[in-house]
Amino acid sequence: MKNVIVGTAGHIDHGKSALVRALTGTDPDRLEEEKRRGITIDIGFATLDLPSYRLGFVDVPGHERFVKNMLAGIGGIDLVLFVVAADESIQPQTREHFDICRLLEVPRGIVAVTKADLVEPELLGLVKLEIEEFVAGSFLQGAPIVAVSSRTGEGIEQLKEELRKVAEQVPAKDSSHHFRLPIDRSFVMKGFGPVVTGTLVSGMIRKEAEVEVHPLGKRFRVRGIQVHNQPVEVASAGQRTALNLAGVEVGELARGMTLTEPDRFQPTKQVDCLLHLLPSAPPLKNGTLVHFHSGTAELVAKVVLLEEPAADDTERKLESGQVAYVRFRLRSTALLLPEDRFILRQLSPVTTIGGGRILDNWVPRRLVPTRSSSREEAKKFLQVLDKGNREEILLHLLRRSPGGCVEENDLIAHTGWLPEECRQAANSLQAAGKLTILRETPLLMAESALVDRMRAAAVRTLEEFHKKNPLIPGLSKEVLRSKLFPSAHPFLIEAVLKKLEEKKQIALAGEIVRLQTHQIVLKEEEEQAKQQIAKAFEQAGLAVPSVKEVLGKLPIERQRVEKILRILVQEKVLVKLSDDLVFHAEALAKLRRLLAEYKTKSDRITIGTFKDLTQVSRKYAIPLLEYLDRERVTRRLGDERILL
Repeated sequence: MKNVIVGTAGHIDHGKSALVRALTGTDPDRLEEEKRRGITIDIGFATLDLPSYRLGFVDVPGHERFVKNMLAGIGGIDLVLFVVAADESIQPQTREHFDICRLLEVPRGIVAVTKADLVEPELLGLVKLEIEEFVAGSFLQGAPIVAVSSRTGEGIEQLKEELRKVAEQVPAKDSSHHFRLPIDRSFVMKGFGPVVTGTLVSGMIRKEAEVEVHPLGKRFRVRGIQVHNQPVEVASAGQRTALNLAGVEVGELARGMTLTEPDRFQPTKQVDCLLHLLPSAPPLKNGTLVHFHSGTAELVAKVVLLEEPAADDTERKLESGQVAYVRFRLRSTALLLPEDRFILRQLSPVTTIGGGRILDNWVPRRLVPTRSSSREEAKKFLQVLDKGNREEILLHLLRRSPGGCVEENDLIAHTGWLPEECRQAANSLQAAGKLTILRETPLLMAESALVDRMRAAAVRTLEEFHKKNPLIPGLSKEVLRSKLFPSAHPFLIEAVLKKLEEKKQIALAGEIVRLQTHQIVLKEEEEQAKQQIAKAFEQAGLAVPSVKEVLGKLPIERQRVEKILRILVQEKVLVKLSDDLVFHAEALAKLRRLLAEYKTKSDRITIGTFKDLTQVSRKYAIPLLEYLDRERVTRRLGDERILL
């Protein structure tokens, strides 16, 4: 059976709840105060089963004081049942609810003219004409207009038939996307425990699955699921869903929070949006505080305009009816994703002034520029997010990433895309030579142009280094990174060096990087000094002289001799344990063989035994044992070493 969500809209006391009751047999007013006062205060729910369709009604309040509750219920609906009373016609909240439906881009609907039994046929005809004029040019133009009476039952069956026809137009929901359920109610049910309800806007959820609550950041187990008051194992996109959660404290969850799959999304305190300011709204000034409604969340936000002031004005502001890119800084965090719709309302008087679409949620931090972009740069980027395809969006995200690359999980958190959508965009850009895949799983990407620039910069840096330091084999990877790309992702550096090595432009020796063409050419006296240094340490065995003592005996200036020593270390002829303690590699190899022979008798050795075995003093024994620990030849255990 196809599930369709129907939201009511219209002025207070125009009979929305009575109409839902007449259609479904269920009273959507659940609060005692609602029944006493005869008005809907909060959202209510009811179900109507038609052949092949199950309509879930979300009944919203019409009073201007409760529009914020209306906004919590109207998001995620498939069609609107727009209600106008025959005896009052179009009223202030009729207009406001209509504006909200348009701003939220509700795709389709039906108009019900209620209380038809209270007016003459001539007046009823005039009201229908007024409604046709009112909805002209909107999503309701040409929609069925059905006169009904909830009291007498007139027109109810016709309205059901029209609802069935419109329900046929609702496309099947795609449940393959990420699970997301904005909470519109949270309560404790006797015998069950904590329950949350909402319209499942995307994905699916299974019984016993784990969910994460944003912005709370906690995880809970789904103990039970109900869809339209029926227990089920799985709930899918487009269904009114109630979840019984395990481990929730009383009062811990509330309207405005969102349930998602764990470790998928991050809440944010800033969003960039495309805003449509209503023609009826006053000018919107930079820095204004507003109510920001999205999903079931109601937040206070500060307006940051990206538009420059008009030529004849020093103040940045938007004029009535203007469409512009706007940044909103939120007073509290919420889970908001690109393509989510939002509504803007004034703080005082509390009226709807605009709405639109979220383009950028500024998470995760790794995808945020390290410095504040100019307003013009921000607008250019938002134009891509607004009108570009996935490939264009991914390319721009790569360009603004401080680390130079983007990980798949970050991309999903930032855009809401599926993993396969990320992969398709990456493969398309890679085929066009615009993107380089640095790692396959999880996917890590960089812009190819950046990789090329880094390769060229690395080659230039090595050329300059070799020119100034002909006796040094090369630069360490870490020094090269800190000189050129201090904020770059480590995988990006590795990819650049790997590409250069494949092209035989550089050679890698452990952590040392040099140009492929670079060869150290020593003068005769330098070559002699090199041999003398190596011989001095080789002959010394483990009881080596100090570096200062060895180098001081050579007839070459200290700076050149130190470079020669560095060459011997990098060639692994010598091993440097500290600034003044160096051993010949062969002496350390003999030490390993000596310990291997000793291990046949015992797998433990003390410092005293080590000194006796090697014939060295404590001055050498301690640093040698620490070196062996680092090399995983030994492992310290109290006052002993275990031979590994």
